[in-house]
Amino acid sequence: MPTDLNFIDTGGDDTPLVIVHGLLGSADNWRSHLKQWQRRHRVIAVDLRNHGKSPHVAGMSYDAMAEDLLAVLDRLDVKRAHLLGHSMGGKVVISLARLAPARAASLIVADIAPVAYGHDHDNVFAALRCVEAGEPTNRREADALLAEHVEESAVRLFLATNLERDDAGILRLRIGLDEIQGDYETIMGVPAGAGAYDGPTLVLRGDQSRYVTDEMLPVLREVLPQAEIQTLKAGHWLHAEQPAAFQAAVNGFLDRVEG
Repeated sequence: MPTDLNFIDTGGDDTPLVIVHGLLGSADNWRSHLKQWQRRHRVIAVDLRNHGKSPHVAGMSYDAMAEDLLAVLDRLDVKRAHLLGHSMGGKVVISLARLAPARAASLIVADIAPVAYGHDHDNVFAALRCVEAGEPTNRREADALLAEHVEESAVRLFLATNLERDDAGILRLRIGLDEIQGDYETIMGVPAGAGAYDGPTLVLRGDQSRYVTDEMLPVLREVLPQAEIQTLKAGHWLHAEQPAAFQAAVNGFLDRVEG
Protein backbone atom coordinates (compact mmCIF):
# COMPACT_ATOMS: atom_id res chain seq x y z
CA MET A 1 0.00 0.00 0.00
CA PRO A 2 1.64 3.28 -1.08
CA THR A 3 2.00 6.18 1.32
CA ASP A 4 -0.24 9.19 0.64
CA LEU A 5 2.40 11.84 -0.06
CA ASN A 6 2.02 15.56 0.43
CA PHE A 7 2.68 17.53 -2.75
CA ILE A 8 2.54 20.95 -4.41
CA ASP A 9 0.83 21.13 -7.82
CA THR A 10 0.90 24.35 -9.85
CA GLY A 11 -1.76 22.98 -12.23
CA GLY A 12 -1.92 22.91 -16.01
CA ASP A 13 -2.61 20.57 -18.91
CA ASP A 14 0.90 19.97 -20.28
CA THR A 15 3.26 17.14 -19.44
CA PRO A 16 4.32 18.10 -15.91
CA LEU A 17 7.76 18.43 -14.40
CA VAL A 18 7.83 16.39 -11.19
CA ILE A 19 10.42 17.38 -8.58
CA VAL A 20 11.70 14.92 -5.97
CA HIS A 21 13.95 16.25 -3.20
CA GLY A 22 16.91 14.55 -1.57
CA LEU A 23 17.55 13.13 1.89
CA LEU A 24 16.26 15.44 4.65
CA GLY A 25 14.85 17.84 2.04
CA SER A 26 11.27 18.71 1.13
CA ALA A 27 9.15 20.22 -1.61
CA ASP A 28 9.41 23.57 0.20
CA ASN A 29 13.14 23.70 -0.59
CA TRP A 30 12.22 23.99 -4.28
CA ARG A 31 9.69 26.84 -4.11
CA SER A 32 11.95 29.42 -5.78
CA HIS A 33 12.49 27.02 -8.70
CA LEU A 34 8.77 26.27 -8.85
CA LYS A 35 8.05 29.99 -9.32
CA GLN A 36 10.32 30.04 -12.35
CA TRP A 37 9.36 26.73 -13.92
CA GLN A 38 5.60 27.18 -13.52
CA ARG A 39 5.84 29.91 -16.17
CA ARG A 40 6.78 27.19 -18.65
CA HIS A 41 5.32 23.94 -17.27
CA ARG A 42 2.92 22.38 -14.85
CA VAL A 43 5.12 21.56 -11.86
CA ILE A 44 4.50 18.99 -9.14
CA ALA A 45 6.84 18.80 -6.13
CA VAL A 46 6.44 16.00 -3.59
CA ASP A 47 7.43 15.36 0.00
CA LEU A 48 8.78 11.81 0.13
CA ARG A 49 7.72 9.53 2.99
CA ASN A 50 9.21 10.60 6.34
CA HIS A 51 9.96 14.04 4.90
CA GLY A 52 8.20 17.40 4.89
CA LYS A 53 4.47 17.07 5.53
CA SER A 54 4.20 13.45 4.37
CA PRO A 55 3.42 10.60 6.78
CA HIS A 56 6.04 8.81 8.84
CA VAL A 57 6.13 5.12 7.92
CA ALA A 58 8.62 2.29 8.24
CA GLY A 59 10.77 1.44 5.23
CA MET A 60 12.75 3.63 2.84
CA SER A 61 13.21 1.21 -0.06
CA TYR A 62 13.37 2.66 -3.53
CA ASP A 63 10.64 0.26 -4.66
CA ALA A 64 8.34 1.72 -2.01
CA MET A 65 9.25 5.34 -2.71
CA ALA A 66 8.76 4.85 -6.46
CA GLU A 67 5.36 3.30 -5.72
CA ASP A 68 4.49 6.35 -3.57
CA LEU A 69 5.40 8.65 -6.44
CA LEU A 70 3.43 6.60 -8.97
CA ALA A 71 0.41 6.86 -6.66
CA VAL A 72 0.67 10.67 -6.80
CA LEU A 73 0.75 10.57 -10.60
CA ASP A 74 -2.27 8.23 -10.62
CA ARG A 75 -4.17 10.45 -8.19
CA LEU A 76 -3.55 13.46 -10.46
CA ASP A 77 -4.30 11.44 -13.61
CA VAL A 78 -0.82 12.14 -14.99
CA LYS A 79 0.06 9.56 -17.62
CA ARG A 80 3.63 10.73 -18.31
CA ALA A 81 5.91 13.23 -16.63
CA HIS A 82 9.38 14.69 -16.80
CA LEU A 83 11.01 13.45 -13.58
CA LEU A 84 13.63 15.53 -11.77
CA GLY A 85 15.30 14.13 -8.66
CA HIS A 86 18.16 15.41 -6.54
CA SER A 87 20.42 13.02 -4.62
CA MET A 88 18.17 10.39 -2.96
CA GLY A 89 15.34 11.78 -5.08
CA GLY A 90 17.45 11.04 -8.15
CA LYS A 91 17.51 7.38 -7.18
CA VAL A 92 13.74 7.50 -6.69
CA VAL A 93 13.12 8.81 -10.22
CA ILE A 94 15.61 6.32 -11.70
CA SER A 95 13.69 3.59 -9.87
CA LEU A 96 10.35 4.77 -11.22
CA ALA A 97 11.72 5.01 -14.76
CA ARG A 98 13.07 1.46 -14.59
CA LEU A 99 9.93 0.03 -13.00
CA ALA A 100 7.39 1.97 -15.11
CA PRO A 101 9.24 3.41 -18.14
CA ALA A 102 6.04 4.37 -19.94
CA ARG A 103 5.36 6.95 -17.21
CA ALA A 104 8.68 8.78 -17.68
CA ALA A 105 8.79 11.32 -20.51
CA SER A 106 12.38 12.09 -19.48
CA LEU A 107 14.73 11.99 -16.51
CA ILE A 108 16.75 14.77 -14.91
CA VAL A 109 19.10 13.37 -12.27
CA ALA A 110 20.87 15.91 -10.07
CA ASP A 111 24.21 14.89 -8.54
CA ILE A 112 23.69 11.21 -7.88
CA ALA A 113 24.75 7.99 -9.59
CA PRO A 114 22.97 4.60 -9.52
CA VAL A 115 25.58 3.17 -7.15
CA ALA A 116 25.83 2.35 -3.45
CA TYR A 117 27.50 4.98 -1.26
CA GLY A 118 29.28 4.76 2.10
CA HIS A 119 28.13 6.30 5.38
CA ASP A 120 28.59 10.06 5.53
CA HIS A 121 25.60 11.35 7.50
CA ASP A 122 26.67 10.38 11.03
CA ASN A 123 27.39 13.98 12.02
CA VAL A 124 24.09 15.14 10.51
CA PHE A 125 22.09 12.55 12.41
CA ALA A 126 23.97 13.41 15.60
CA ALA A 127 23.16 17.10 15.09
CA LEU A 128 19.47 16.39 14.58
CA ARG A 129 19.38 14.18 17.69
CA CYS A 130 21.04 17.01 19.59
CA VAL A 131 18.25 19.38 18.56
CA GLU A 132 15.65 16.75 19.38
CA ALA A 133 17.01 16.39 22.92
CA GLY A 134 17.73 20.10 23.42
CA GLU A 135 14.18 21.29 22.67
CA PRO A 136 15.16 24.77 21.40
CA THR A 137 12.61 27.57 21.52
CA ASN A 138 14.18 29.73 18.80
CA ARG A 139 16.31 29.42 15.68
CA ARG A 140 19.44 30.73 17.37
CA GLU A 141 19.28 27.98 20.00
CA ALA A 142 18.60 25.39 17.32
CA ASP A 143 21.59 26.53 15.27
CA ALA A 144 23.85 26.34 18.32
CA LEU A 145 22.74 22.75 18.94
CA LEU A 146 23.30 21.81 15.28
CA ALA A 147 26.74 23.46 15.38
CA GLU A 148 27.88 20.94 18.01
CA HIS A 149 28.14 18.41 15.19
CA VAL A 150 27.92 20.33 11.87
CA GLU A 151 30.44 23.08 11.15
CA GLU A 152 29.11 24.31 7.80
CA SER A 153 26.52 27.06 8.25
CA ALA A 154 24.86 26.29 4.90
CA VAL A 155 24.27 22.69 5.97
CA ARG A 156 22.85 23.86 9.31
CA LEU A 157 20.46 26.22 7.52
CA PHE A 158 19.31 23.34 5.33
CA LEU A 159 18.78 21.03 8.31
CA ALA A 160 16.84 23.77 10.12
CA THR A 161 14.20 23.69 7.38
CA ASN A 162 13.04 20.48 9.06
CA LEU A 163 12.04 22.30 12.26
CA GLU A 164 8.53 23.45 13.12
CA ARG A 165 7.13 24.96 16.30
CA ASP A 166 4.73 22.91 18.43
CA ASP A 167 1.92 24.22 20.64
CA ALA A 168 4.33 24.65 23.56
CA GLY A 169 6.69 26.81 21.49
CA ILE A 170 9.35 24.11 21.09
CA LEU A 171 11.01 23.65 17.71
CA ARG A 172 10.51 19.98 16.79
CA LEU A 173 11.74 17.86 13.90
CA ARG A 174 9.00 17.21 11.36
CA ILE A 175 10.91 14.39 9.65
CA GLY A 176 10.62 10.72 10.57
CA LEU A 177 14.17 10.53 11.87
CA ASP A 178 13.74 7.11 13.47
CA GLU A 179 12.40 5.68 10.20
CA ILE A 180 15.14 7.32 8.11
CA GLN A 181 17.96 6.15 10.34
CA GLY A 182 16.41 2.72 10.67
CA ASP A 183 16.66 2.13 6.91
CA TYR A 184 19.71 4.25 6.13
CA GLU A 185 21.55 1.32 4.52
CA THR A 186 18.77 1.03 1.94
CA ILE A 187 18.82 4.76 1.23
CA MET A 188 22.55 4.59 0.51
CA GLY A 189 22.07 1.58 -1.76
CA VAL A 190 21.24 1.25 -5.44
CA PRO A 191 17.96 2.25 -7.11
CA ALA A 192 15.17 -0.26 -7.60
CA GLY A 193 14.47 -2.03 -10.88
CA ALA A 194 16.67 -3.79 -13.36
CA GLY A 195 18.13 -3.02 -16.73
CA ALA A 196 18.40 0.36 -18.39
CA TYR A 197 16.11 3.33 -18.86
CA ASP A 198 16.81 4.36 -22.43
CA GLY A 199 14.70 7.52 -22.59
CA PRO A 200 16.06 11.07 -22.74
CA THR A 201 18.16 11.79 -19.66
CA LEU A 202 20.11 14.72 -18.26
CA VAL A 203 22.59 14.16 -15.45
CA LEU A 204 23.76 17.32 -13.70
CA ARG A 205 26.73 17.09 -11.36
CA GLY A 206 28.78 19.53 -9.31
CA ASP A 207 32.47 19.87 -10.04
CA GLN A 208 33.13 20.12 -6.28
CA SER A 209 30.97 17.10 -5.43
CA ARG A 210 32.08 13.48 -5.14
CA TYR A 211 28.65 12.00 -5.82
CA VAL A 212 29.11 11.58 -9.60
CA THR A 213 32.79 10.99 -10.27
CA ASP A 214 34.29 10.07 -13.61
CA GLU A 215 34.90 6.57 -12.23
CA MET A 216 31.15 6.12 -11.76
CA LEU A 217 30.25 7.05 -15.34
CA PRO A 218 30.52 3.52 -16.85
CA VAL A 219 27.96 2.19 -14.34
CA LEU A 220 25.80 5.28 -14.82
CA ARG A 221 25.75 4.75 -18.58
CA GLU A 222 24.75 1.11 -18.14
CA VAL A 223 21.61 2.26 -16.32
CA LEU A 224 21.07 5.53 -18.23
CA PRO A 225 22.55 4.94 -21.69
CA GLN A 226 21.11 8.14 -23.19
CA ALA A 227 22.46 10.35 -20.41
CA GLU A 228 23.73 13.79 -21.35
CA ILE A 229 26.12 14.83 -18.58
CA GLN A 230 26.63 18.47 -17.64
CA THR A 231 28.94 19.68 -14.89
CA LEU A 232 28.16 22.87 -12.96
CA LYS A 233 30.54 24.87 -10.80
CA ALA A 234 28.99 23.74 -7.52
CA GLY A 235 28.96 21.17 -4.79
CA HIS A 236 26.26 18.59 -4.05
CA TRP A 237 23.44 21.15 -3.60
CA LEU A 238 23.99 22.51 -7.08
CA HIS A 239 20.39 23.69 -7.49
CA ALA A 240 20.82 25.94 -4.44
CA GLU A 241 24.40 27.00 -5.15
CA GLN A 242 23.92 27.74 -8.87
CA PRO A 243 20.16 28.24 -9.30
CA ALA A 244 20.33 30.19 -12.56
CA ALA A 245 22.70 27.71 -14.22
CA PHE A 246 20.66 24.80 -12.91
CA GLN A 247 17.42 26.24 -14.30
CA ALA A 248 19.05 27.03 -17.62
CA ALA A 249 20.32 23.45 -17.97
CA VAL A 250 16.91 21.99 -17.12
CA ASN A 251 15.07 24.39 -19.42
CA GLY A 252 17.41 23.71 -22.34
CA PHE A 253 17.05 19.95 -21.88
CA LEU A 254 13.23 20.09 -21.71
CA ASP A 255 13.13 22.32 -24.79
CA ARG A 256 15.15 19.73 -26.69
CA VAL A 257 13.03 16.83 -25.45
CA GLU A 258 9.73 18.52 -26.21
CA GLY A 259 11.00 19.77 -29.55
